[in-house]
Amino acid sequence: MTVAFFSGSRRRAAAALGAVSAGLLVLTACDKPTPIATVTVGTESINSEAACYNDGDPIKESDVQKCLNKKAEKSITVAMDDKVRFGVDPEIADNGWTIFLGGQQAEPEPYKKTYRTIPASAFFSSQTPGEAAADETQVTVVENTGKTLTGIWHFKLKKES
Repeated sequence: MTVAFFSGSRRRAAAALGAVSAGLLVLTACDKPTPIATVTVGTESINSEAACYNDGDPIKESDVQKCLNKKAEKSITVAMDDKVRFGVDPEIADNGWTIFLGGQQAEPEPYKKTYRTIPASAFFSSQTPGEAAADETQVTVVENTGKTLTGIWHFKLKKES
């Protein structure tokens, strides 16, 4: 005579528990996603995970320049009279963040809020008199404490023709 060890409802409960356990095991093997930075112009937005991120710890000095020189994968078109809005996750704002243009720091102090607005014309003005302004520029959001860089996000702004 064969005896079932579990009734139908207990077998289903055991199968569900096994599936949940397997799912949790798979999730623990995944990398944690990096914080997100977003650029918005009008009603259009692009966002990106970090090009370089070390779980909130400083990026190795030997990797910083290589990370800053990476090309942006996402772009957005702007008119000269548009406002460019930058948004970052709260954990980026807690450390502070600055904007780099073409791989060079564009402001002296880290910004500590999650959102800011900058006129698009600021990204396309020529630094040299008589020289024409570029039609596109790479803008980099850099999470930093003022001394070390902890995250880098790249975006390309294309001037509307």
